[in-house]
Order: sequence, then C-alpha cells, then structure tokens
Amino acid sequence: MNRKTTIAYIILILLITQALPFPDNSTALANTSGIEVSESSINVRSGPGLSYPVIASMKNGDAVDEVSRSGDWIEVSISGETGWIASWLTKSSEQAASAASSKTAVSSVNRLNVRAQPNLSASVLAQMNAGEQANIINDSDGWVEVEFRGSRGFVSKEYISINDNTQANPAPAASDVSSIEIAVDVLNVRKKADLSSSKQGTVKKGEIYPVLELAGNWVKIQLDGDKTGWVYSFYGHLSNETVEKKTDSSVETITVQTNGTNIRTQASTSSEVVARANAGEQLAVLAKQGDWYQVQLSGGGTGFIASWVVAAGAQEIKAEKEKAERKKGTLNGLTIVLDPGHGGNDGGTVGARKTEEKGLTLKTAELLAQHLQAAGAEVHMTRQSDVYVDLRKRVAEGHNSAADAFISIHYDATEDSTVSGFTSYYMHDYQKELASYLNAGLGKKLTIRDRGVQPGNYLVLRESRQAAVLIELGFLSNYNEERIISSEQFREQAALGLYQGTINYFDAQLEK
Repeated sequence: MNRKTTIAYIILILLITQALPFPDNSTALANTSGIEVSESSINVRSGPGLSYPVIASMKNGDAVDEVSRSGDWIEVSISGETGWIASWLTKSSEQAASAASSKTAVSSVNRLNVRAQPNLSASVLAQMNAGEQANIINDSDGWVEVEFRGSRGFVSKEYISINDNTQANPAPAASDVSSIEIAVDVLNVRKKADLSSSKQGTVKKGEIYPVLELAGNWVKIQLDGDKTGWVYSFYGHLSNETVEKKTDSSVETITVQTNGTNIRTQASTSSEVVARANAGEQLAVLAKQGDWYQVQLSGGGTGFIASWVVAAGAQEIKAEKEKAERKKGTLNGLTIVLDPGHGGNDGGTVGARKTEEKGLTLKTAELLAQHLQAAGAEVHMTRQSDVYVDLRKRVAEGHNSAADAFISIHYDATEDSTVSGFTSYYMHDYQKELASYLNAGLGKKLTIRDRGVQPGNYLVLRESRQAAVLIELGFLSNYNEERIISSEQFREQAALGLYQGTINYFDAQLEK
C-alpha cells in the first residue's frame, strides 16, 4: 500500500467516526430511585402532608419512581401523574429485593412436598420435614418459590411459616427474647425440651406467651397460672416485646367504646382486620402487648384490639353522662377534649415562610386549655408534645372521657396563595351549633377573613359521637396571612375567641 492510499484510508476512517452518534449518558443521570410500598395500603396525596386530599391509593408491593422529597414525604410518579406518599410507609426497591432474599420458609409439617410448579399436580422434587428451612426466592398467591437442598421449587403457604431476617427487623438476640407468638394451628407443649417428653398441653396459632428460657431450638414458656412448658422455636415467632400473660385467677375484661371497632391479626393498625366489635361488647383479655390487648373472639381464635378504643373492666356504655349543675359563664362539670392537629412524623402543612402547622396547633391548644380550665372545665389534650397520634386514637379520647365537646385545631393551606381566612367545620347536625358559636367567637377577635361555618368530611368529625368541630385558623399558604397567624398575638386572640364561643355555646344549652 503506497503513501497516498494510506492517507486516503485514514481520512475515510475519520469521516465514518465523526458520522457515528456519541453515546447518550443522560439515561445514567436520570432519577431511577425505586420506591416500594411496605404497608397493606397507603394513600397518595396531592401534597406533602396528611392534610392534603387523597388522589389515589397503593397497595403492598407496588413500586414507583421517586421524583423528589419534602421532609418525610416522597413525590412519586403514577401513571404519568405525580403525588405524595409518606416515606415511613415505604422502602427502596433495593431494600425490598434484599428483604425478599433474606426470608426463609419453615415447614410446619413433616413430608411437605416441594413441587416443580405452583400446583398440586406438579411433580415432587423434594420433601421438607417439620422445622426445616428453605430460602424464599419469590412469593405469590398461595405458593412460595424456594431453594431447598439445591432444588428450586414451590411449597404451599398453608403449611409453612415465614421468617423475616432483614436487618430492618432482625430476630432478637437470645438474651433479648421476651415472648413467642405461635405460628401453627395447634402446638404441643412438652414437660422437657424433648419430643419424647410428656405433653403438658397445647397452644394455638396467634397466641403469645412470655419466654422464660431458651435451650437450642426449644423455648420454655409461661402458661396459665404457675404452669410452664417447652415448645419448638421453629413453630413460632420470637420477639423482644414484653408480654404480660393473664392467669386464670386474674382474667381481665375490657369493654368496647365505639361501634365498628376493628380487631386485627397483629398488634398494629396496618394488620388485617379479622372481626369488628360494637360499643358495649365485653372481651376477655388473653395477653397485653404494648398498647394492644390480645382478646378471645366469640367465634373462636384470637385477635388484637387497641387499648385506646376500649375501657378496662365490664362497663355499661351510656349515651350521655349525667350533667353537673353549673352557672352561666362557667364550665364547671364539663369535659372538653382539645385536639392539636398533626405532630411527630405528620408535620401538617408548611407555610410559604416555612412555618410548620404542627407547632402552631399545639401552642394554640395550650393557650385555650388554660382559659377553659380557669372557667372550671376538665380539659383533655390528645397530645401534649411533638408526637404522632392516630386519628382514631384522638376520637377515642373524646369517647373514653365522655367529652361534652371535642375541638380540633388546625391551620389551612391550598395551592391558591390568594385564599385566606378562618373556617369552622362540622359533619353531623348535632355538631353544627357548636361550630356556629365557636366561629362567632373567633369572628369577634380575629381580623382575618371569616369564611364561615361549613360541612367537612373529616374523620375526627365523622367518627365522633360528641359535638365536635374542626377549626382552620387561617392559611399558611398565603404569604401575608402566614405572617399574621404565626404570631403570638394572633394565637392569644384565637384562643380567646374559641374560649368565648365555648362559654356562649354551653350557656345556650342551659336555656333549652
């Protein structure tokens, strides 16, 4: 090849190289942070807070892409639209994948078939005996795909328990184990830690017992009275939560306070509902776990009910408590529940000047409480610090204390920054009069716009049996109004207005 030919080839190669497109690295820079729902179902809201409207819902395992974050809230993309979900109800896709790979299936029976396909007619690849474990690969309806002794197949969920060994919720160390929840339908309790030992009795699925001692794969548990026994640890879930087991001589009874109260499979508001109870129903307590009671169900089996929706002992639920005599201008003998909105993980709305709603509601409620107590009222606060309180627990405070009035205090927000003013909301007809008096009291003390009394479908109003009102004391989304309503002077005037409205409302009741 001569010199001219060589130069021609070089020029040709350079021209071809310039014509080729450069690789696009923009994809690598895109936000691919995956988020997966970790609760049974969650709401998708139009903004970063519980006060924003619900625009959609997601269920456990649903995955979406993260767009941005605001505090404890994540903006996500769903079907081409964006919405906001609470970060504490999610996990990253990487965490989800890690969690799936760290779960194990524990056989509850002997000779459990590991099949080639997730159906009963598929060929059997291997068999698992009671207590043997297999790594879970995938989880589907009725079946789990597992890896067992080098074979990959499917086992029926009906005959296994699933152990979650993720770092986010690790099994407690032996020294920290306090209780065990039985994971199989019926389990024999032995006198000694040996399968050949005599049987002491049986325990059932869902029951929780205090752990006294661990010995290898055996657990010594406290039964009723002074009775103890041993069970195989693979047939239960060990926990570091302390459980108080009720003995035969100290059977406790609780009374449900509200119609339609949920009884759940686990001691958590996110667990499945197994039954519902109505006001006045009395339930026998089997054990107590944190803020939850494990109770005996009438149709057999057990469930968990929150302590804040029941009263201790056998009680007769009365529609109204006996009214104490009082004079006009006082609140003697009356019980009033103040509900400072939001708190803890739920900051509420955030103003244009970065004012957090949860701080204002608590400060306003504290001022109002002082006025009401000075007039003779017994005041209950649903929260007294920056903590999260479930909405139903707030309502239950009103029911359990037989409150004469329930006042929920909030500060408003909307996408339109020109909207301003205070609003008094009610849901039921028996709440409208209180809302009218409180709104009138505010109108005499506040200089911002009066938006009047309006119906509002809020849970604390919908579920309350008492006269209940939700007050929105101005818009933090309005830049100028935020400056006014975040001041100490405004809170003092708002508290005085609500106080005077409360006095006027109960004075009017004396005249009826």
